[in-house]
Amino acid sequence: MIEPTESEDKGELDRFCDALLEIRKEIDQVASGEMDQHSNVLTNAPHTAGMVTSDTWTYTYSRQKAGYPLPYLKQGNKFWPSVARVDSAYGDRNLICICPPIESYMKE
Repeated sequence: MIEPTESEDKGELDRFCDALLEIRKEIDQVASGEMDQHSNVLTNAPHTAGMVTSDTWTYTYSRQKAGYPLPYLKQGNKFWPSVARVDSAYGDRNLICICPPIESYMKE
């Protein structure tokens, strides 16, 4: 569930709505067959700055679509993730912890 807070201004809420509408368009493009079901901007997201600026681009969609799907992102307020997905969606669903076992925190 998404719950905007009162601390967000109308401009930020409008950008959020624009992003959701753009994601819906991308879903519709996959559903209609316009975009490949297994290699599209959604399944390969997030795209890092390194990916978008690399000499090699193996995707069927444009770098523009991957890096700047909405015009306002070119105005300097783009957030670039430091890494793409880890092991595709598997890494998103199966997080690992490198912390010591909980038992090591127990007092004797």
